[in-house]
Amino acid sequence: MAEQLNIDKTKTALVIIDLQKGIAAREFQPNDSKIVIANAAKLADAFRKNGMPVFPVHVVSSEKDRLNVAVDDNPWAQMRQQQQMPADWADFVPELKKANSDVVITKKQWGAFYGTDLDLQLRRRGITTIVLCGIATNYGVESTARFAYEYGFNQIFAEDAMASMTKEMHDSSVNYALKRMGRVRKTDEILKELM
Repeated sequence: MAEQLNIDKTKTALVIIDLQKGIAAREFQPNDSKIVIANAAKLADAFRKNGMPVFPVHVVSSEKDRLNVAVDDNPWAQMRQQQQMPADWADFVPELKKANSDVVITKKQWGAFYGTDLDLQLRRRGITTIVLCGIATNYGVESTARFAYEYGFNQIFAEDAMASMTKEMHDSSVNYALKRMGRVRKTDEILKELM
């Protein structure tokens, strides 16, 4: 049986990675994006009802400010060549029901800390623990988690509120990285502690 989380509602925030229209529209595993979105929305609702901060994070970049490093495999470049990005590509999925109290973080790369004010915004609110979810587990979520770990934040990962391109990518990230940086739980386990 998993250890109780003992969430301190005055020091915990929810960070939601890349649940935006242009990313969430793709196929993901082992959790379908609809499941990921539904679970993230439940978490966001519970956090807001408890007066706890919610940080929706999205990636917004143009050709001028996008990372442009030499890599062997760049699926985003291939996608951009095949089609023009829709105007609403970076808009959050409507199911998140973004609230006025949410603190939106805009990033240019995988992780939500580098080049943003996420760390500053968390610390100003006295946050010591983050609940992390979103897409993709082994890219945006894990990259954000690595920074959070090095900055000394406690972390709880909502495993069924995240997904990746393959089940293997998701499972590898969860089992070999995230469990070493925090505690992995199901959405319902986290919600139970917020009641």
